[in-house]
Amino acid sequence: MSEILQMAKDLVEAQATSRSMSTEEMITSLSEIYKALQGLSQQQEAGAGESEAGPVVSRKKAFGKDKVYCMICGEGMKTLARHLRTKHDMTPSDYRKQFDIPSSQPLAARSYSETRRQMAIDAGLADNLAKARAAKGKKKKSAKS
Repeated sequence: MSEILQMAKDLVEAQATSRSMSTEEMITSLSEIYKALQGLSQQQEAGAGESEAGPVVSRKKAFGKDKVYCMICGEGMKTLARHLRTKHDMTPSDYRKQFDIPSSQPLAARSYSETRRQMAIDAGLADNLAKARAAKGKKKKSAKS
């Protein structure tokens, strides 16, 4: 007996112990559960084949000025981190390991990074950070004295 059929049989047995079922209901339930488990098994095998396959997009083409392309599915976006988490259940570090991407390579489009950098400069975040670090340094010096 196949593993999937055994799992389906066990599920129908558990269902039959919790409520009364006719023979016809058991057969129908067994058939439906078996088909569902078989479909899930095929999806899982197809998903495993995708991740083991080579990249859909080359590394050179994956990191563009306006878009970053996922090397798993080929979809283009501004940043990869959220896409990897939601679509592929993967962390950026796992993605980097799988495709041998150095940590110095940002997983965001260059234009997006430049825009965010300019917004931070315009908001004066660098100046505020320098002031906060100077204040923290003064506190440490006065605490040591």
